[in-house]
Amino acid sequence: MKLASLKSGRDGALVIVSRDLSKMISAADIAPTLQAALDDWAAVAPRLEARSDALNAGTAEGAQPFEASACASPLPRAFQWADGSAYVNHVELVRKARGAEMPQSFWTDPLMYQGGSDAFLGPRDDIEMADEAWGIDFEGEVAVITDDVPMGTVAQKACDHIKLFMLVNDVSLRNLIPGELAKGFGFYQSKPSSAFSPVAVTPDELGDALQDGKVHLPLECFLNDVRVGHPNAGVDMTFSFPELVAHAARTRPLGAGAIVGSGTVSNVDRSNGYCCLAEIRMLETIDKGAPETPFMSFGDRIRIEMNDDNGQSIFGAIDQKVTAYKG
Repeated sequence: MKLASLKSGRDGALVIVSRDLSKMISAADIAPTLQAALDDWAAVAPRLEARSDALNAGTAEGAQPFEASACASPLPRAFQWADGSAYVNHVELVRKARGAEMPQSFWTDPLMYQGGSDAFLGPRDDIEMADEAWGIDFEGEVAVITDDVPMGTVAQKACDHIKLFMLVNDVSLRNLIPGELAKGFGFYQSKPSSAFSPVAVTPDELGDALQDGKVHLPLECFLNDVRVGHPNAGVDMTFSFPELVAHAARTRPLGAGAIVGSGTVSNVDRSNGYCCLAEIRMLETIDKGAPETPFMSFGDRIRIEMNDDNGQSIFGAIDQKVTAYKG
């Protein structure tokens, strides 16, 4: 089943989307918003599934063309957005570029930060920034949405609480990060609003690509229509999604609609490219003593997408342009 939220009010209007992303049908009589569906998932999901089956079979009445440009993020705002850093290779590279050793605990205890979740960007919304000097970067990731997760849930049980998968562009302002981390209190200004894929999908839509709590498919990233990376999201993922959810729920419960991200997808095999500019710049620093690739500028466009083995887009594309903030 594939679900999306059309732009409408603060929380969007829930629609069911066909598997090929060509059609949609309203779910308003079942659940007005995705958050409402997640709040009562056990009762609501079977009804959504039945309508999804009819839509894909071509027997649903009221189907309309699906346009990703009309979408907000699947959850336009959420009670919780916790982003991990499951690709420790990426973390190791970041630290190596600045001459810092990586603690061994990073291989056994996930890194995670709590991001702003009150205003996500839609998948086709501009990334509005007031200053290019902030070091504007994209970060291609995979994320999950949970139902209610009790505090202390272990990884073996956490997989049962993962209800949906989606893609993320976790926008980062790289030149603001060092100053914030130096204060010893984590990210804030350096992590503006993130954007999510047009649709969120139930785990069964991933088929055999979903193994051991990881999505074993390439994540495609295009900057100004040039592919900069296609690393496999299931390779080199040190911590699975159930492990990340369990980590987030260790000392607190997670409410229905909590989003947990993977962190920037990264492979040890550099021939697969990159899902952020920072990683390219890190390797340039290591190899040449200084970065050469610039961060994003006004007018730059980033596209993030994941296709199945048949080349069909699973989530639809995040496709955004960086623009100057006029507010």
